[in-house]
Amino acid sequence: GIIAGVLMFALLQSCETMKKTTTKAADPAALEGTWEMDFISGPRIAFDGLYPDRKPTISFNVAEGRVSGNTSCNNFNGKLNATGSKIGFTDPMGMTKMFCEGGGETTFLDILKKVDNWKVDGKNLFLRMGEVDMMRFVKKP
Repeated sequence: GIIAGVLMFALLQSCETMKKTTTKAADPAALEGTWEMDFISGPRIAFDGLYPDRKPTISFNVAEGRVSGNTSCNNFNGKLNATGSKIGFTDPMGMTKMFCEGGGETTFLDILKKVDNWKVDGKNLFLRMGEVDMMRFVKKP
């Protein structure tokens, strides 16, 4: 009885420790700040061809639960929908309505809608669909 109790306690403690490390790794607070995109998956056009003048940016205000940014052409903003490493950009967002040359904005928005999780590694933010990195952003100072 006593040995089983001690083992059970040790097992629960190790699970608790594991939970804390995974939660810490996927804390939405790591999203805080402004990020500039330097890679996007999918399109056959080179990155610089899609975004010749301005790269898309995304900014997170975790405390206020807001996300905003620029598609390379229009500004957008909306509610931040992130829990742990899960994130979604399917809720409607406010957006300016300037005419945009080329396919950069459409590509950015289409891929953003597919993103379902994120990961921060050093100064890079990866917006991912399953295990696939769809977009990579670099933290702005």
